[in-house]
Amino acid sequence: MGRVTERRRVTRIRGGAVTARPDTLVAEEPLEIRLNGRPIAITMRTPGDDFALAAGFLVSEGVLASAADVRSIVYCAGAREDGTNTYNVVDVKLAPGVAVPDITLERNVYTTSSCGLCGKASLDAVRTTARFPIADTPPVRVSPALLSELPERLRAAQKVFDTTGGLHAAALFSEAGDLLDVREDVGRHNAVDKLVGRALREDLLPLDRAVLLVSGRASFELAQKAVMAGIPVLAAVSAPSSLAVDLAAETGLTLVGFLRGPDMNVYAGEHRIALQGAGV
Repeated sequence: MGRVTERRRVTRIRGGAVTARPDTLVAEEPLEIRLNGRPIAITMRTPGDDFALAAGFLVSEGVLASAADVRSIVYCAGAREDGTNTYNVVDVKLAPGVAVPDITLERNVYTTSSCGLCGKASLDAVRTTARFPIADTPPVRVSPALLSELPERLRAAQKVFDTTGGLHAAALFSEAGDLLDVREDVGRHNAVDKLVGRALREDLLPLDRAVLLVSGRASFELAQKAVMAGIPVLAAVSAPSSLAVDLAAETGLTLVGFLRGPDMNVYAGEHRIALQGAGV
């Protein structure tokens, strides 16, 4: 493995001077996710943490809820002509007794690095019933001052971004602001799946005391992934979508957008934000 970055020749123009040099790029390769041997999804991802990515994806699809639901996760044989493994096909086998969903799902899931679960047949198809209702979790309270510090902590933990400048990131923080885990990927939804999948494999779900921070916008699929993992607070440095706000309001998710320094917008779940003394 270890294909997180690759080198390519680039013509560099700086101040009118032209030079040729190698450049470090983030790797992007397809990953086919299979469930009990049958293909269920293809995602374009940065190689690494593939087992966690597959597990996290299946949490968001409502298939997995705990480590006990998984019998095994393995790489399947690759498709290179020389017979070597491409490490681009992962098969998740469910534990005995775990219900196997309808693999057709009335959709052909194709996940790109930009749009997330693009192939859903309808909005209703992605409103999966959550295993860990957020409204039933013990109250989590975070202050605007604490939230304002999280983007800088996330940026400091982005090791591959420093080299390539081409990765999204997602991080889990405790309600006290401690960094619990951080993952990077060309797809922001993949980064979240890797976080959730790692938590599932360590039997830490639901993440009902955690804050999820994403480096880009807060789309519907990211809000859904937070809800399915039982995460009560989702913050993003950029804008949320209207559907993300609607889902947050419906499920009780606290959704924060445009988190930049001391400035932020709270779109839903204001009860988890300690606003006393914050000018409100």
